[in-house]
Amino acid sequence: MTASDDERRESRSADGPRGSAAASDSAAGLPALRTTADYQFGAGAGIALFPENESLEVKRSSSGRPQQVIADEGRVVTYATDGRFTLGLAGGRRLLEALESPAGRVVVGDESEPFVRDGKNVFAKFVAAVGSEIRPGDEVAVVHDDGRLLAVGRAELSADAMADFDTGMAVMVREGAGDAE
Repeated sequence: MTASDDERRESRSADGPRGSAAASDSAAGLPALRTTADYQFGAGAGIALFPENESLEVKRSSSGRPQQVIADEGRVVTYATDGRFTLGLAGGRRLLEALESPAGRVVVGDESEPFVRDGKNVFAKFVAAVGSEIRPGDEVAVVHDDGRLLAVGRAELSADAMADFDTGMAVMVREGAGDAE
């Protein structure tokens, strides 16, 4: 990437380079992103993902549409072209704090923990608990029995199916937490 590409990306970021004060929430489009997050993940998710008192970097496409929201600890979300968010590990951590367990979560035990941490998919037979609202295609946090975030990904089965099935992929993991937790 050239210096001019970096300059264009920074000029499209509504709140400037990381570490600088945000110009304003509305300039970054954060109120609209909060509304989308509340709709997708549940009430309170928007403010948890995009707090008012935090300067977030919003990377935008050449047309100005938000693509990624990044905090100091990493990628919070990517805003897909279908209007839904995909979670980064930072976003998964924020959601876990905001949503009451087991909402937005797929819980696994010791047997699959090392595999999920490494980014391997979660299979239904290893699901110990799951938020009852989860549907296929939903973004979820995969956590250990003790509550530690292991990964984030997309649910492939409904909550009922994850609880009932002994075969099949339950969550397609997008990003494993590795040894970070």
